[in-house]
Amino acid sequence: MTAPSPERARLAAVLRELKGRTGLSLAGLAAKTAFSKSSWDRYLNGRTLPPRDAVQELCRLAGEPEGRCLALWEIAESEASGRAAAQPPEEAAPVEDDGRQGAADQSAVHRRATLVAVLASVSAVVVGGVAAAALLLPDRGGEPGAALSPPPSVAGPRCRGEVCEGKSPMRMKCAGAPLTLASYRTATGASLELRYSQECGTSWARMWGTRIGDRLEMSTTGGAGRGTGSGRVRSVEIRNGVDADSYVYTPMTAADPGSVVRACFDPVAGGEECFDSRVAR
Repeated sequence: MTAPSPERARLAAVLRELKGRTGLSLAGLAAKTAFSKSSWDRYLNGRTLPPRDAVQELCRLAGEPEGRCLALWEIAESEASGRAAAQPPEEAAPVEDDGRQGAADQSAVHRRATLVAVLASVSAVVVGGVAAAALLLPDRGGEPGAALSPPPSVAGPRCRGEVCEGKSPMRMKCAGAPLTLASYRTATGASLELRYSQECGTSWARMWGTRIGDRLEMSTTGGAGRGTGSGRVRSVEIRNGVDADSYVYTPMTAADPGSVVRACFDPVAGGEECFDSRVAR
């Protein structure tokens, strides 16, 4: 099988990072977009150049502004269609400059500089995505793709403390480098984790390996902020097969150093199981 071009490989790497950020499997992507599971497999592995619409859909699902990804798609599409003609040699025979030639040369230099800037920006996204994956992907086998943190080029957290109450840790950019306070394996085989963001001052819980109808609740008590977030229960339920095939997160609640974070798993079949952990001071 022919290896993808460098341009298509860069695009595929960015798309894989975005897929990871959504927490969706290939089947989940197919269910939420107009493109099949097999098509997404080809796009994400660089075997086929995706349609522009597919890139836009994935950006939407990942909460990523589409400008940078579409710029990379344009480069890959130009290469694939043959529109990316080879640059002429840098050294050419001198010609008489009537003014128009100088303008043309300046335009060509500008185009090359723009291309270099786009590629450098995209490379930063890929490197950032790989680094985030190393930090956030769990080390247990057979788990779904984890939702990755935004690359460093994306703006930082969008909220902190009380402002984050009830909001998504992914959409608010609080999942960039979270601490895992505790992990738990349920009697039904589901995996649970309590997470904490120092940057945002919040906690949340996540689960995977679940079944439709399973439910997870979390709350915090105590802490330096005299109970910031206390009494607020945040919950999430597995609603369909896409959820069951993905990581699913509760909304966030504010948590201070010293807070006790507690999660309770209520399976569709079986008894409730709870566990907790304390945020380090």
